[in-house]
Amino acid sequence: MRDVIITREPVELYKILKFEALVDSGGAAKAAIEQGLVQVNHIVETRKRKQIVHGDCIAFAGQSLNIVFKAP
Repeated sequence: MRDVIITREPVELYKILKFEALVDSGGAAKAAIEQGLVQVNHIVETRKRKQIVHGDCIAFAGQSLNIVFKAP
């Protein structure tokens, strides 16, 4: 599991997949989420705009991300 630092919260789920280069584009992130390929806190998440905050865990394509908020 790797930590992902965010400097504001919440952040939409699809943006994290995109910014962490787990997908090629925002559209690909949205499609993966719609298909039920992404888990948030060990539960399949199909809402593209799910609000992600400090302490959330995202699993996708064999990767696990731990979300950590740090103020700028």
